[in-house]
Amino acid sequence: MPRRARVIKRVAASDSKYHSWRLAKFINRIMVRGKKSTAERITYGALGIVEAKERKNPIDLFEQALKNATPVLEVKPRRVGGATYQVPVEIRGERRTALAMRWLLQSAKARGGKSMAEKLAAELMDAARGEGATIKKREDTHRMAEANKAFVHYRW
Repeated sequence: MPRRARVIKRVAASDSKYHSWRLAKFINRIMVRGKKSTAERITYGALGIVEAKERKNPIDLFEQALKNATPVLEVKPRRVGGATYQVPVEIRGERRTALAMRWLLQSAKARGGKSMAEKLAAELMDAARGEGATIKKREDTHRMAEANKAFVHYRW
């Protein structure tokens, strides 16, 4: 990161099928070793499964899952006088969506058996309903922030 100049954020191009920039970012998060076509096949396969099972627009369900998984607060360690406190801080917008996407993928990968598309579809449907491992992770993060709100005055 430069010391003086501002970093110019590049705008992510939208994906080819649904024209959603969030989905394009999600596909890029799934991508391993530059294999974008594989990541697209997994994502579009998962959205196809979601559409078949839920009978809803898969992009709306994806957006709902992402919204439900998005955290508002997190704790950051802050060292004060030899002691380290977990200080609750609000998360800025870009990091919120990044965390939500990361948690969705981690939870999908942790599910047993089946193909990645099926695991991702199941995790997206669970997150859209407000349940599953991703939502538990968000609630744990919020609970940790709530438990440490006594140290909020150490915020910087």
